[in-house]
Amino acid sequence: MMRLMRAPNAAMATVWADLLCEAGYPATVERLHLTSIAGEIPPDQCLPEIWLRYPEHEAAARQLLHDLEQLPQRRWYCRHCGELVEGGFEQCWNCGTWMPMD
Repeated sequence: MMRLMRAPNAAMATVWADLLCEAGYPATVERLHLTSIAGEIPPDQCLPEIWLRYPEHEAAARQLLHDLEQLPQRRWYCRHCGELVEGGFEQCWNCGTWMPMD
């Protein structure tokens, strides 16, 4: 096993590990519960870590995470209220109208 990276929080670590596993790169999250002792040991030592089961997957796993980081964000204007909706949202936060399919 080898450490691939540290994650900023437990939620991101879990999502990244799940995505790696789905892509065929077995990964686990370690140090998941150390945030409770931050301050007693250096905070950067308490971050969750993503570990790969097979070191030979390192290059492909890093590339997958890099590619996910580069996904374009959608922007659309709600046809009902005119609000600008950014990010991965498919429903207007202001009025609840669904994103147009075109």
